[in-house]
Amino acid sequence: MHPSPVTDLLLKWFAQYGRDLAWRHRGGAHPNPYHVLVSEIMLQQTTVATVGPYFHRFIARFPDVASLAAADIADVYHLWQGLGYYSRARSLHKTAIILANEFGGVFPDDRDAWLKMPGIGPYTAASILSLGFNRAETVVDGNVVRVICRLFGLDAPVDSIRNQIRIHATELTSPHHPADYASAIMDFGATVCTPRTPQCDQCPIAAYCVAHKTDRVAQIPVITKLARPERHGAAYLIKNSRGQFFIRRRTGRGLLAGLYELPWTDDGAPVFHAPAIDTGVTVTHTFTHFKLFLNVRLIEMDDVPIDGTFVDANMLDGYPMSTLMKKAAAALMKKSLI
Repeated sequence: MHPSPVTDLLLKWFAQYGRDLAWRHRGGAHPNPYHVLVSEIMLQQTTVATVGPYFHRFIARFPDVASLAAADIADVYHLWQGLGYYSRARSLHKTAIILANEFGGVFPDDRDAWLKMPGIGPYTAASILSLGFNRAETVVDGNVVRVICRLFGLDAPVDSIRNQIRIHATELTSPHHPADYASAIMDFGATVCTPRTPQCDQCPIAAYCVAHKTDRVAQIPVITKLARPERHGAAYLIKNSRGQFFIRRRTGRGLLAGLYELPWTDDGAPVFHAPAIDTGVTVTHTFTHFKLFLNVRLIEMDDVPIDGTFVDANMLDGYPMSTLMKKAAAALMKKSLI
């Protein structure tokens, strides 16, 4: 199959049906690559619908890379609340500092330079160069994988044929309109060639699609999902005699580093020894590699033997917290425990 008809058909489809997104520019490179950078980091493991409002608030607060580089990480976390995966916010902030200090605020159009930035892998680097510089880079996200596998009838497990998928994706990438093409194939996968209910009757490339012609659309792509192990932990709602609640800022370099939280462990072991009452609240949260069940326990005490601070209940919203802790706080408020 010669790829050029598919490329042209997707570009024509995009011109008519492509989504209008704040971080996208039709007809070539986005005039502000900073918008592309912010959106691509936000879109890692998060949907377009969710990202939209966060993107607008973020750009309003940090309109350029210099303002983001100069910001306190706590302010960045605060705007990120609800998006989850806070390591992305941390990486974005670090990247902004590098761009401001080492590149004079100028965005490099070099793939190797981007791959050295915190939290930026091959997909994000390709997206920035394609959408931000109109470079003919091969952009392969989950939507593109699905389109390529169905189009070429690739029915082996995706993890075993990623190189083959990339080769086909590269063959289809438009050398003349790379930014529009990258947007086109991602939009097409997100809105037409969807995982569960693909709209094959409205597909402009159905005549070239091997999966469609062999009636295997529902079976392709083949994705092997590993079961997430479960962990059962405990969080501690520590309340003092003034009715304030204890929170601490998480240290280290892990996923939740720098965020505020109730003291907690993911194995149920006590943070310190003190009488604790089961509140009847259990919070469930799914991380990338495991599922956590967190039982919340109440401790009443004034002198806490770990670092942290007591705050009034109405001040909790002012502290950047992870999605996990926000779930816990919401559940506790519902039971009038906060």
